[in-house]
Amino acid sequence: MKKKINEVVTASSRRDFLKRSALLGMAAGLAPLQSAISAPVVNTDPEPLSPSLHLGNGKVTLLYTSDIHAKLHTHDEFFWENGKAVYKRRGGLAVLKTMVESFRRKAPEQTLLIDGGDYYHGHAVASLTEGEALIPLLNAFNYDLLLPGNWEVVYKKKKMLYDLGHSSAAKICANMWHNSNDEYNGDLIYQPYWIKIVGGVKIGFIGYTDHLIPKRQSPAYSEGIRFDHADKTVAKYVKYLREYEACHLVMLVTHMGLAQQVGLANNPVCTGVDFILGADTHERVRVPIECKYTKVVECGAFGSFLGKLELEVADGKLKNYQYDLLDVDPEIYPPDPELVEMIHTAARPFDEELKKVIGYSSTPLVRYFVLETPMDNLLTDAIMWKFKPDVALSNGFRFCQPLNVESSSGKVAITKEFLWNMLPVNSEAKMGVVTGQQILDWLEKELQNAFAKDPSKRFGGWFVRYAGMQVNFTINNEFGKRVNSVVIKGKPLDKLKEYRIVACEREGDPDDTICRMEKVKSPMRTGLLMHSVIEEYLAAKKTVAPKLEGRAIATDFPSTLLTQLQGTTYEFR
Repeated sequence: MKKKINEVVTASSRRDFLKRSALLGMAAGLAPLQSAISAPVVNTDPEPLSPSLHLGNGKVTLLYTSDIHAKLHTHDEFFWENGKAVYKRRGGLAVLKTMVESFRRKAPEQTLLIDGGDYYHGHAVASLTEGEALIPLLNAFNYDLLLPGNWEVVYKKKKMLYDLGHSSAAKICANMWHNSNDEYNGDLIYQPYWIKIVGGVKIGFIGYTDHLIPKRQSPAYSEGIRFDHADKTVAKYVKYLREYEACHLVMLVTHMGLAQQVGLANNPVCTGVDFILGADTHERVRVPIECKYTKVVECGAFGSFLGKLELEVADGKLKNYQYDLLDVDPEIYPPDPELVEMIHTAARPFDEELKKVIGYSSTPLVRYFVLETPMDNLLTDAIMWKFKPDVALSNGFRFCQPLNVESSSGKVAITKEFLWNMLPVNSEAKMGVVTGQQILDWLEKELQNAFAKDPSKRFGGWFVRYAGMQVNFTINNEFGKRVNSVVIKGKPLDKLKEYRIVACEREGDPDDTICRMEKVKSPMRTGLLMHSVIEEYLAAKKTVAPKLEGRAIATDFPSTLLTQLQGTTYEFR
């Protein structure tokens, strides 16, 4: 049973809110641009502009977070230094709050705080309250602007509207549409852009989330929502903001993944865009990526990092900028005491249960590698142990901060809280039978999802995870020609042979689909939730030691590959 925090509004007020949210789709918009905009797009500064503001002379600081995934507490974080994994303590919402306020105090009238999505999901407290426990914590930051990410839809459309609607920040997204059998069908859910005058500079922000959300996640999550590709409307909105609203700067706030964002930045539709503030793939862009038409940044994940973009505008044009990706370091920024208490209040109903230890690991649990991860090897090993299929599958998840081994004991406790971090959706295990040919075709599709030469076709996740199977492939080959060999239980894959597979159920998938593999024979839900499977496995094993072991081998990249993005100077570190 899901528990609710004390500050939750009544059922009647929730219904009233949903009615108001639906009415957003009927609000007046800009008729020359579109037939319907969900909310009016207005200048957020009611006072008239002074002559100096018309000149566009001033300085602006944009503080940027994304992919926090409801990580409440300071945690272990992964860094890649001199070819090795290094772990440091980073993050924690209360630490982040102190850090943000330290910059705000320096120039309060020149600073904006923006979040690029995936805030309400990724921790037990968030999942067990469907994001509601995070609402007061988010509002404590006084964000100026939010973009819904791909995981904002996990609690379904109405709940997304409720959670985001109770945020005090403005919300934008130019490619999420009502897809419903009512009068709101075809209307934008959120206003497409937001305009703010700050520090003597008029800035327009346009928002886009990943158009592939219904394919990369459980289809039921986004029921009632239609997504368009960003390149359909970017040029239109940029023109409007530049020519008609006379914005000095135009920014895209996107939750599409670094590869898609770089692809968009190389598209002429981005002419006139100053920066893309990106999100989704948890990449750490420390130096802006210079593309043909604009620059791209992305600021990591889990509240471990804060992006700071300082902009200087002279005579209405961008003159200089300075971008830094800063560690949220608890040794530099002490936690904000008020937010500490708010976090304790939100977590208190669940603390006793979540702190229970369910097992130990003698190796670090990490999920940052693109091809294979120790964390997902643990999950798929548990499936193999419980169900004894030929192949166990797990989606190419990215969320979950690392868990490092304690130097004193040589191991680390795995708690129920950390299990929720690894799997914040407690799905049912589902099994079925497929041929070797189906597995081969599916692997080619999954490699295409992760490494398509056209960035707009890349899912935000990494390559799919598995146990019981070793796959050798070449990433830079053409679609359909990447897989070189497949070995299942020590034997080469037989295209005609049938194999039994087990994976997490994706809500909304057809009965004969498992982990995006279609036309599966004899599909059956096991009645067992993944959390219980993993808990049972850890209870039996006591201590596990998952590591990289060559389940996924790329001939043209190392097993420690840390990014999907190729062809630039970008490095994840």
